[in-house]
Amino acid sequence: MNALPPKDPLPNPMDHPDELHPDGSDGSPKFGRLLIVLAIAVMMIVGITIGSQAYFS
Repeated sequence: MNALPPKDPLPNPMDHPDELHPDGSDGSPKFGRLLIVLAIAVMMIVGITIGSQAYFS
């Protein structure tokens, strides 16, 4: 057999550059930040609903 051993487990046939994450980014999603934004959005909707109900009735 005249097969060459692969350089890494997943060879890069198109010779794309390696993907590098920006500094400080480990690739994990920020669920805490998303939860805070979601809570603020829900509080705004509740406030608008209560305010409009008080205004129109």
